[in-house]
Amino acid sequence: MWTIAKLTIIEIFYKRIFLVILLMSLAFLVFYGLGIHFLEGKMAPATGNGTNAVLEKGFLSTQFYGMGLYFASFITSLLAIFSSVGSISREIESRQIDPWLSRALARSSFVFGRFVGLNLLLVSYSIFLFLGVTAINQWVGDQLKADVSMFQLAQALGLFILQPVILVAVSLFFSARISTLNSGIMMIMLYVIGMFGGFIEQFGAMTQVKVMVNIGIITSLIFPIDSLFRKMTIYLFDAADNPISLATQGIFGSVSIPSDIMMVYACLYGMIAVWLAIRSFSKRDF
Repeated sequence: MWTIAKLTIIEIFYKRIFLVILLMSLAFLVFYGLGIHFLEGKMAPATGNGTNAVLEKGFLSTQFYGMGLYFASFITSLLAIFSSVGSISREIESRQIDPWLSRALARSSFVFGRFVGLNLLLVSYSIFLFLGVTAINQWVGDQLKADVSMFQLAQALGLFILQPVILVAVSLFFSARISTLNSGIMMIMLYVIGMFGGFIEQFGAMTQVKVMVNIGIITSLIFPIDSLFRKMTIYLFDAADNPISLATQGIFGSVSIPSDIMMVYACLYGMIAVWLAIRSFSKRDF
């Protein structure tokens, strides 16, 4: 298993996919930092000492921080999808899987090795991007920096790195069953449905339209990625049951708060996807 994991990491670096994404991520962090810097310079003089000024400052800080984390999550998710959808199917299509199957290597070890290798890279990358956005918000934001504790950051980081783990698990399942192209299409569609359904749920909660909330819950059950991001913002901005909490406001807020049961469901979702990927690959004929 560890041999497969090591070769998976080497393969990604050899194709330079990870290097290109890393350079683009650095560019993203630079532009995010510049945006925070100039916006802070424009809005800082408008802040005063009154209650409205304090609320305005809190709202803007959480929105800019949430925006950075949202796009960081989007970049990480795309990397997770594109690096894993062909990790098994591409080997099958090119017949490079035959040498591996001829060795004394269990098929389950091959799939799980791919899963471990991909996640070692993606979790490291997720931590780097999350801490990068956080550091820029705290050090460059000045008046616009979000007030978060280390405990809140640790909770949010745990959910942030869980997103690519689940994406890799589901991608491996599709990669073990269908072609690389079809796997990529399925994953992108599921990701879009999950994120779009999350926005529908939030708008439904704001406008008190129960049908929209139910649609969002159903899409979260189909693909729970958006629920992880929403729960992450709750941990960061501490909504609790406060109706005027900053975590419930703005486009990146969470009026409809995902439950802890949904977080357990998301973890089980990923574990079952890995199990199905192993089962599908073990029963597949070549």
